[in-house]
Amino acid sequence: MVHNVTLIPGDGVGPELTAAAKRVLEATGVRFNWEILDAGADCMDKYGTPLPDHVLESVKRNKVALKGPITTPIGTGFRSVNVALRHELNLYACVRPCKSYPGVRSRYENVDIVIVRENTEDLYAGVEYKPGSEEARLIHSWAPNKIKEDAAISIKPISAASSRRIVKYAFDYAVSRGRRKVTAVAKANIMKYTDGLFYEVAREVAKEYEGRIEYEERLVDAVSMALVQNPSQFDVMVMPNLYGDILSDTCAGLVGGLGVAPGANIGDDVAVFEPTHGSAPKYKGQNKVNPTALILSGMLMLRHLEENDAADRLEQAVMQVIAEGKHVTYDMKPDRNDPTAVGTQEMADAIVAKLR
Repeated sequence: MVHNVTLIPGDGVGPELTAAAKRVLEATGVRFNWEILDAGADCMDKYGTPLPDHVLESVKRNKVALKGPITTPIGTGFRSVNVALRHELNLYACVRPCKSYPGVRSRYENVDIVIVRENTEDLYAGVEYKPGSEEARLIHSWAPNKIKEDAAISIKPISAASSRRIVKYAFDYAVSRGRRKVTAVAKANIMKYTDGLFYEVAREVAKEYEGRIEYEERLVDAVSMALVQNPSQFDVMVMPNLYGDILSDTCAGLVGGLGVAPGANIGDDVAVFEPTHGSAPKYKGQNKVNPTALILSGMLMLRHLEENDAADRLEQAVMQVIAEGKHVTYDMKPDRNDPTAVGTQEMADAIVAKLR
């Protein structure tokens, strides 16, 4: 079977990472028909948008995409392409596995946590108003003693429907992969209506899985401390958007950093797979950046395509190369200045060799 996949190289180091991941995925023996399309800042002059319609149409048609990192301006410029993709394609579940691999430097061992993050609501919904805008003045008039007149305002929507959908996804994920527990994370002691609703819905969903999956609730600040103290107490964790973004990076730090942290964005009909790290434009064209996160994102894509044998072999190949420690990039060496460190493509070559 040939799988049609949209391949979005991204910008910064994205193109060289996607080239490496593409070769590794093809080395598994799985057959792909790649539709390679550009998105990001480099598209602005040509299309007037960082996310052209034909890119969205391709992903909708193929139903699967592998995407390299794309630069998001901080504070100014266009809205995040990553966020826009999730909203336009209704990719409501962000899945970020954080797993220890022998050979990756970390203070922790045997971490195996999966963050399931609601992708469409919360403060990332993009409902924001500038200070002094008509909308901000109106909202200020509702609560003049709580909101200053010169405040910028973001609105945090949390719906029962979206909460139910993401919590059910987390439980179904746990069941299908033989996991033991789902932890719902929020801050309902303070945000009683929004995060309170998230917990209320999560409890309803949890009742459907009683006897199969353990359920617990933790406050996000307490979870932040508990992850650092003893990450092994967590398994699958489900939470609203902002908490998921923050804690997924925390969990990536537990297993060695974003360089080994893959990601998946899942909807009812479409899935987009991408690394959790950024585009690192200062390293563009240097053949230096660790390709592991994007290659493991490709592994998640293989599982989504039900190419489980290929996914297992790919993960084993990555594990072997990392454990041997010879053909790895500078960030995976005990000394980051180690002259024996290899480049992006050379590490991919070593993984390909394990697959043959």
